[in-house]
Parts: sequence; C-alpha cells; structure tokens
Amino acid sequence: MRMTSRNTPLIGALALVLGGCLYGSPGAAQVASSTPRVDFARDIRPILSSTCFTCHGPDESRRRAGLRLDTRDFVGAVVVPGSAEESLLYQRITAEVERDRMPQNREALADDEIATIRLWIDQGAEWNTHWAFVAPQRPALPPVAARDWVRNPIDNFVLARLEREGLSPSPEPDRVTLIRRVTLDLTGLPPTMAEVDAFLIDDSPDAYEAVVDRLLESPRYGERMAVEWLDAARYADTNGYQTDGERTMWRWRDWVIDAYNDNMPFDQFTIEQIAGDMLPDATLDQRIATGFNRNHSLNAEGGIVPAEFLVEYAVDRVAATSAVWLGLTLGCARCHDHKFDPVSQLEFYQVFAFFNNIPERGK
Repeated sequence: MRMTSRNTPLIGALALVLGGCLYGSPGAAQVASSTPRVDFARDIRPILSSTCFTCHGPDESRRRAGLRLDTRDFVGAVVVPGSAEESLLYQRITAEVERDRMPQNREALADDEIATIRLWIDQGAEWNTHWAFVAPQRPALPPVAARDWVRNPIDNFVLARLEREGLSPSPEPDRVTLIRRVTLDLTGLPPTMAEVDAFLIDDSPDAYEAVVDRLLESPRYGERMAVEWLDAARYADTNGYQTDGERTMWRWRDWVIDAYNDNMPFDQFTIEQIAGDMLPDATLDQRIATGFNRNHSLNAEGGIVPAEFLVEYAVDRVAATSAVWLGLTLGCARCHDHKFDPVSQLEFYQVFAFFNNIPERGK
C-alpha cells in the first residue's frame, strides 16, 4: 500500500484523511554519533509532563507564575538555547536550596532526567511537536565503518546502531532458516517441505526474490497482513456487553484481506473505510468497507437508554479513527483538553460531530 503525508492541524488532518492524504511514520532517525541527539518530543516532553505540567501546563486555573512549559514559548523565556548554565529552567531544577528547587512539593528530578534536560539545552534546545504532525522526511544515510556488510540502505541504519553499541552483526542465516523466516513473516505459516527443498536446489541469483514474489502472490499474504489492521479496527464477530451476541462482520474482514492482496493504494483504503458509502455511485464493496465504523461494541439490553449509547458509539468511532489514522489518540479530550498531545476538548467534539449524524436507535 502507498501512503502520502502532510503537516496539518487536527481537524484539517481528518479532512485530508477523507481526501486520501495521511499522516505517516515518525520523523527521520537520528544519525548515529558519539553523543546521541536528544529529541524533545521523545525525551524531554515526557519529563515535563509528569513533573511540571501540573503547575506550568494547559490548566489555566492551576498555572503558577504565568509560565507554560507545554508550548514552544518557554524556549527563550526560561531556556537559553546552547547554555544550560544560563537557563533559568536548569538553574531551578538543580537549585541547592530546597525552597528554590523545582518542582516544588514533589521529589526532585532524577539525575538522569536532569542530565537529559541539560544535554537538550546545550545541544540547542530544539523544540518539536508530536510526531504525528511532522511530515516524514527521507533521512541521510548514517556513515558506517564496515561498508562491505551493507547491501541496501536499511543496512546502514542497522549497522550504525550496532557499531554505536560496540556490537557486530550476526552471521547470515542458512537457507532453511531464511525461507522459514520470510514465509512466517509474510504468511504467518511455515513453509512446506517441498517449498524448502525447491529453495535449496535453486542456485539462481534471484532465488530469494522469487520466494518473496511467490509469497506476496499468495492469498495467505493478505490474511497475515490484515491481522494487525483487524486488531486496530476492533474487529469482532460478536457484539460485546452482557450476552456478547453474534453479529455478521466477516464480509468486512474479507474486504480488508482482499485490499491487501490487491495492493490497494492506502488513500483508497482509507477513504472507502471511513466514507465509502458517501462516494458517488458507491459500489457494494465500498459500502461494505465502511463496516470499519460498525466494529464497536453494541448494546441490545432492554433497559438501556438509546440516546446514551448513540453517544457512546460516536465516541468509540472518534477514538478508533484517530488511533488508526491520525497517529495519536483523542479519547482523553472527551472530558478535558489533552495534557500531552495538542488536542482540545473542542476539537474532540468537532470530530465527534462527523459521526453523530446517522439515523440509528442506539441498539
């Protein structure tokens, strides 16, 4: 499947998803060096979130000294990029006098947390947002010493990390192990004895590539690849709740399997699952694809309040759609602005509105 990426705000992102432009993977891997570069989103924000946001975060009613550490503005205000010693943030978290040391009324930061913050500041205090809002970029290949070991660009990244850790690559596996690994990876099943024997006697230079091509053409490939998608989409053939009654969802499951086997482009894969029934002259398959939105639990208990479960189902759809396509979760913002990710409660209900306009009874 093919995927494109754009850097957009949250609601714009959902609109782009419906238009076939999706968020991708985290940004470029850091080039290996003697001192790994500290990443703000990965290494610094979690420290600030767990120890500082209570008093210096998004909650205006609890904020002290008018200082926010959950936005970019604090870099420059209490941080001097390139100099931890001159940065008020670093001075306060390392203050010897307890009444001056931050965070107050809590345990002091651990030594490794302080060291990470210092290194981040000394490296320039580069601030970045959640990776889901950063367009992926093709990274430069990291330099490696054992160049003869490299056969493709991915090997550069593997070998660079091994060399950084003082490790050597493992020996190349024998051909039996190799065909077992690739067959299990692509189909979830071990190879047959006949397939192993055929690979062992094939001494052509593209013998391995031929095995891969055969596996990709197998219907088992789609079944294997669909497993993780079905999990993320909360697929089940029962309704959940009190009696966990049966329901018929296998046709949507087969649509996902067929999409992988047909190498459907990822933008089409996305559009048809979220809104295939709204496409002009939608086909039966495109309407079946929207079964993604019906994978949530269903409550058919006689005493339920239908209006309550209309809301619960729409909330579930928001949570599943965001987790699967936007690269972050929206669930916490149902009740409050998200503490960690840049998601407001208002934005949650703006997305909620997309799913709260269908004629159903909450059963």
